[in-house]
Amino acid sequence: MFFIDLYHCTGPACQCNFVLQKLKNIMEPIQTKLSNLNELILTGKLLDAFEMYYDDNVVMQENEMSPTVGKDANRKRENEFLNNITEFRNAEVLHTTVSGDKSFVVWKFDYTHKDWGVRDYTQVSVQHWNDGKIVKEQFIYGN
Repeated sequence: MFFIDLYHCTGPACQCNFVLQKLKNIMEPIQTKLSNLNELILTGKLLDAFEMYYDDNVVMQENEMSPTVGKDANRKRENEFLNNITEFRNAEVLHTTVSGDKSFVVWKFDYTHKDWGVRDYTQVSVQHWNDGKIVKEQFIYGN
């Protein structure tokens, strides 16, 4: 049996780094990806997390509002959200769960938004994964 150690690959077998990275991305457990994603968000690197872990055709939805489709449209939406935060006090992961190709994160957020005022709430993010990327995410929270 022949295999390539994707974490310690060197030499001629690694000429196709793009293919190997894609295989590594698919093979890496969702729990590991989710932990990395959350850590990026918690350290203020939301857009880096978005670029790294979201599919080009991602569908994102706030509660029961109409979904936003595509990475470009969602990047714009995320940028608008971030640009409207006037004071950020806290973000905390309260719980995570992975089941098959789905992950769930319970977040606690506390910030002030230019249009919405003080927001201090708990949110559940439900993420659907395919080929190592989030293809659908819904944010569920009270008003």
